[in-house]
Amino acid sequence: MNQTLDHDSQVLAQVAAAFHDPETIESIQPLGSGNVNDTHLVRAAGQNFVMQRLNTAVFRQPQQVMGNLLVLNRHVQAKLRANPAELQGRRWELPQVVGTRHGEHPWFQCQQGGFWRTITFVEQARSVDVIEGIPQARELGYGLGLFHHLISDLPPDQLADTLEGFHITPRYLEVYHRALVKSPLPASAGTDRCIAFIREREGLASVLEEAKQRGELSLRPIHGDPKINNVMLDINSGQAVALVDLDTIKPGLVHYDIGDCLRSCCNPLGEETSDIDAVHFDIDLAEAILTGYVSVARHFLTAADMAYIVDAARLISFELGLRFFTDHLAGNTYFKAAHPEHNLQRALVQFQLTASIEAQEQQLRAVVQQLQPQLPVAA
Repeated sequence: MNQTLDHDSQVLAQVAAAFHDPETIESIQPLGSGNVNDTHLVRAAGQNFVMQRLNTAVFRQPQQVMGNLLVLNRHVQAKLRANPAELQGRRWELPQVVGTRHGEHPWFQCQQGGFWRTITFVEQARSVDVIEGIPQARELGYGLGLFHHLISDLPPDQLADTLEGFHITPRYLEVYHRALVKSPLPASAGTDRCIAFIREREGLASVLEEAKQRGELSLRPIHGDPKINNVMLDINSGQAVALVDLDTIKPGLVHYDIGDCLRSCCNPLGEETSDIDAVHFDIDLAEAILTGYVSVARHFLTAADMAYIVDAARLISFELGLRFFTDHLAGNTYFKAAHPEHNLQRALVQFQLTASIEAQEQQLRAVVQQLQPQLPVAA
């Protein structure tokens, strides 16, 4: 996001001091490469913490974001204290909200107007941007499945919808059409390719929403953004130990999460590649991810849930491409862009991935079908 807050050392020190005794603060360093929030790693009193400025152009009610995190913290910590069998002896962490030193709220608004919060850091863990093999793919799926399992009995109405319309693809399509009319950009091979791709697939935009309206799919708590680098892996065992970037926690369809996990993990070249025509969906990785996911999520999945997994993978890839291209048309106002054509390039990657999923649809449906017997008989 393109916001104007000056992240000089003085501002960062002021914010960090709202959460930690200034005399204990050892260092403040940039962390990660997210597309939305600005994130720093703060080391204080010998511990690491994640300090973030929420992008209020995206999260227009950041207090609700924090409220969701607190609800999530209470629910998951209670589940973890019960030592669920699904942990299988592994560690699992949920980043915890850190309160301010003197305020009544667990967030801080600096003099420049930024909305800041601090959460605990998941130690001895790493994330990856491109998947490193079948065992890791299975772990990534298991991690998402375990996260969904831990929150599957959290009533969705206890969570605020902090991003209304998020993953509602028909709405993104409406925004795209408005942006296309207003766009001052000249035609190019890339833009023409995107426009044609979208035109040919507009009809798939409502597949999940229509299933929800028919009562086939139900709202549940979801992560909202479980892309590959939001799953933390233990640096020694390689096991999934946490999901991070929890700002998008909200009521939704688990298919939004499953689809996002598949589209981000099963593209071996990653979403930032410039080799567009080489982008492909790796069905072997998809099988490993779904095997790991279903092994722990089978307790709450239904046959109808399984039936829409392939549609979700295709749709979320298409949706993200649509969003990247719309932002390109609008002048790169939502996603951070390293150069003027960056979001166009990202869109082309996602559309190429969508086409690859389409070409392998029957094989992918066969994979899902093979996993169906793992569901309880009642499903």
